[in-house]
Amino acid sequence: AGGGGTARNAVPGYTFPRVRVRAHRVLRAPLRSSALRTLGAYFNVFAIESFIDELALAAGRDPLEYRLAHLADPRARAVLEAAAELGQWSRRGAEDSVGHGIGFARYKGRGAYCAVVAEVEAVHEIRVRRLAVAVDVGRIVNPDGVRNQIEGGAVQATSWTLKERVRFDRQRVTSADWESYPILRFSEVPRVEVTLLSRPDEPSVGAGEAVHGPTAAAIGNAVAHALSVRVRDLPITTERVLAALQD
Repeated sequence: AGGGGTARNAVPGYTFPRVRVRAHRVLRAPLRSSALRTLGAYFNVFAIESFIDELALAAGRDPLEYRLAHLADPRARAVLEAAAELGQWSRRGAEDSVGHGIGFARYKGRGAYCAVVAEVEAVHEIRVRRLAVAVDVGRIVNPDGVRNQIEGGAVQATSWTLKERVRFDRQRVTSADWESYPILRFSEVPRVEVTLLSRPDEPSVGAGEAVHGPTAAAIGNAVAHALSVRVRDLPITTERVLAALQD
């Protein structure tokens, strides 16, 4: 009845003077659709954080610095700075055909804070080499459990962002096996590093699905940094990169 989480994370966490967000419920569609995880948060964070990078580019400013300039929440700023340090943001642009991108969100606007720096190699195909993740879940009860949850979510989000897509014709879903519905292979899994920001005086909010949206955004922004072209549709396949380069 509430739209199935369509508006989850649709409101940016940045301090802009005028914000208007509208969620539209589509009651009739050719196929029933839902989400594996995060409901609307994955796509909404990808869209917001991609556009934040475009705004930073238009303003001639570093994407990290631009975000920090529009964030008043000290915990949000802290996870961005921690991810940037872990992900060696200062080395951005040091290698040819390698891009670095950043993504940030507070899950549901009230849960865990998470920032991701992605290192992407774009030569014959898009390959995520490394993900540096900083997360603030409030009081940490089980540090190893939080890391495991974040690492798993980051790998799953990488698979969504680069590979996964439901295909269908006019009658049915056609991606019914692992050939027609590809997922990330073990050989393609990036190195994932996680740093935890302990807030013992804050309530625990859980690690859950906090990393998915920021990971997608960081990868998309890293591809744009590496190739100077932006792919706005997911997954970010070689075909879509080539189409964007030809536009």
